[in-house]
Amino acid sequence: MGLGRQIVHLEPKETFFTQGDEANTVFYLQTGRAKLSVVSENGKEATITLLSVGDFVGEESLASIPGLRLATASALNTCAALKITREEMTRVMHDEPVFADFFLKFMLARSMRTQADLVDQLFNSSEKRLARILLIMAEFGKPGDRDTFIPPISQETLAEMIGTTRSRVSFFMNRFRSLGYINYNGRIQVNKSLLNVVLLDQLPDHNSQKPLLSTVKADLKLAISKVDAVLDPVIPIVKTILKPVIPIVDAVKRKLSVVAGD
Repeated sequence: MGLGRQIVHLEPKETFFTQGDEANTVFYLQTGRAKLSVVSENGKEATITLLSVGDFVGEESLASIPGLRLATASALNTCAALKITREEMTRVMHDEPVFADFFLKFMLARSMRTQADLVDQLFNSSEKRLARILLIMAEFGKPGDRDTFIPPISQETLAEMIGTTRSRVSFFMNRFRSLGYINYNGRIQVNKSLLNVVLLDQLPDHNSQKPLLSTVKADLKLAISKVDAVLDPVIPIVKTILKPVIPIVDAVKRKLSVVAGD
């Protein structure tokens, strides 16, 4: 492949990189599916996002100040990826405008996906969040013929991703199957009718049934713990970056307090 580039092959559960490793390479997923996850200081793991063919991962390596990996990328099934060193990636982005444009479009799409994930987490029910994750894994909405079977994934991982309990995921999955939205017998197959849950909010008796307060509290508590797990490894780095700014912000706040008091 040339200097700075090589094809790597991974079996299920093998890692592209691990949280805390030196961030010095970027990967471009050519085949297979993968996931990005973080572990907090108290050992709690949370899955941030799923990766599919055509995704880059490890782009934090391109930061002006090299640092450490903030998350772990691991294969969900057999994967092949192009591994690119930080130096080679930087050179190609400067010397090849077509590639730079391609990478920028990917980064913009990922930013939009991250914002959509946040809106989904804040405003949608856990049942609707599960439907959206299943559709994303089945790659509905992408051009070309798609395999509606999703890669093997545990209910625990699905629960982590939508911020609820494994028992709730099991309940929703059985409900989706009984309504004909999914089929599963060893592998999960997602049907297009599941789009109605996300786009039209169509579930029998869904709109007339309010969730129990205890369920809402449990989902909210899990969502908060998931956010904490994601932010725990990031906060020290952000604090370091913002350290020179904090005294200025404090001074402005004190000034505003004085003005408000007047």
